[in-house]
Amino acid sequence: MRKLRKNAKALSPVVASIILIAVTVAVSIAVAAWMGALSIGFMDTEQITITNAQFDDTNDQITLWLSNTGTTDVMITSAVVNGDNAQMTGTSVAANSEGTQVVVGAPVESGDTYQIRLLSAKGNYFPYNAVAP
Repeated sequence: MRKLRKNAKALSPVVASIILIAVTVAVSIAVAAWMGALSIGFMDTEQITITNAQFDDTNDQITLWLSNTGTTDVMITSAVVNGDNAQMTGTSVAANSEGTQVVVGAPVESGDTYQIRLLSAKGNYFPYNAVAP
């Protein structure tokens, strides 16, 4: 029985420490790669602000001025006015730009309140509320 105990071999503390360090480094690299992949999706942000609206009741259209403070270009694909889809052509708004105009076709009456939502190609909504003069 004593011979069996003498011949029992185990890892030396140095080898065990090296294995633990290697496993820790490998897990750290995997976590860093995963977090880097997650953060890439957050780098390109769409941030449209409707800064002004002009109502034209003669032509039944609303002209909107847009400002893009995001880090990526935004493609506006559709507009909703008071819950109804409105006629509009797709408009691209460059990153970090101001003054882009979008014309939305919708019935306009003086004194009415309008809830306008623009939809981007990525599925983000940008709301704006205004009262026609």
